[in-house]
Amino acid sequence: MNGLTARWAHALSEGAAFSAPGVWPLLAFLADGAAGPARAELAGALGVPAEQAAGAARELLAGLASVSGLDAALGLWTYHGLPLREEWRAGLPAGTHGVFGDDLVTAQERLDAWAAERTGGLVERMPVTLTRDARMVLATALALRTEWRQPFSELPLWPDSGPWQGRSLRGLHRRSVRPDRVGVTGTPDGFVTALTVPGDNGIDVHLVLGEERMTPGQVLAAGVGVVERSLPLSGGGTLSHGHVGPGLHVQQQPAVAPEPTTLEVQTVAYEVRADHDLLALPGLFGLTSAADVQAAHFPGVSAYPLAVGEARQSAVAQFGARGFRAAAVTAAMPVAAGGVPEYRYETTVVRVAFDRPFGFLAADRESRLVLMAGWVTEPAPYPVGNLGPAVPPPPPGS
Repeated sequence: MNGLTARWAHALSEGAAFSAPGVWPLLAFLADGAAGPARAELAGALGVPAEQAAGAARELLAGLASVSGLDAALGLWTYHGLPLREEWRAGLPAGTHGVFGDDLVTAQERLDAWAAERTGGLVERMPVTLTRDARMVLATALALRTEWRQPFSELPLWPDSGPWQGRSLRGLHRRSVRPDRVGVTGTPDGFVTALTVPGDNGIDVHLVLGEERMTPGQVLAAGVGVVERSLPLSGGGTLSHGHVGPGLHVQQQPAVAPEPTTLEVQTVAYEVRADHDLLALPGLFGLTSAADVQAAHFPGVSAYPLAVGEARQSAVAQFGARGFRAAAVTAAMPVAAGGVPEYRYETTVVRVAFDRPFGFLAADRESRLVLMAGWVTEPAPYPVGNLGPAVPPPPPGS
């Protein structure tokens, strides 16, 4: 499953969010009813034999349903005159089958309502549009949410270099005594810095920043390796002083009392939305033959000749101060008060800054399954009304 995430990431050329676990069950149930080249291609994309695909999809959906903070659903709608093979329909989860007729406007409204309801309104409509030729719609919906164990403070961020230089961004900052939440790994393509932001319900979000010459696919593929722990990660608490990775620095600074090594994080709030045409990447998803409308590819689904006419995904990801949904929070960090401090000690500070395009991977902590991934190119701007006056006010009496 994570392999599909990594392969899909290599097809990205701009900011996007995408979910391989949202696609995989659809391909699996299609493979179960496919024949000929379509069956072989779908099995190749899935990485499991076609005869095992439906069972694996049911296990995946059941596993997703057990993850705290994650809602997963599958729906099947067929044209009222389409005969289904009973053995194929029986392989779908119970309660997933609906019917649509010739009133396509009403049917589309029902499909859109299902998508909105199953995602809490994040995705407002079904990514495919019913046509007169439509005979079946098979869809999944995934919605995940988590709140940070330790919220961020929201402050404006003005990057002094890179693609975001000169912009006022909705910066997120926090300080902790967990330096090993961040680390650096080496890949054949370059070094990647990875930060884990733990959620309160078993879902973690991993932010990954590569060297500036690396592509989104290279950085996100490394992120998959970090999530799976197939790539070794040198934790922030073990790194030497200096610039030790992309956006990552380890420094000594004065302190008034002995302090443990601290981690200072600087990143940005973002919302990423994307619509994907899966048929634009037919080889990746095993849909090359299945999309050929001149032949029937799914005799195990129906005696009626079927081909895949449209396959799409709409995805959205929101990262804010309080969790993996956009939010605003104001926090105060207490500081020592009372006279000029006497700096008698030194402490180590690990600083990481995500102030240029970076990747994210939301994963189930226990199974290490990547649920949603993407690439951030357009962070949220800082609200103009919160920036204060553009110039200092004149002194009284001037």
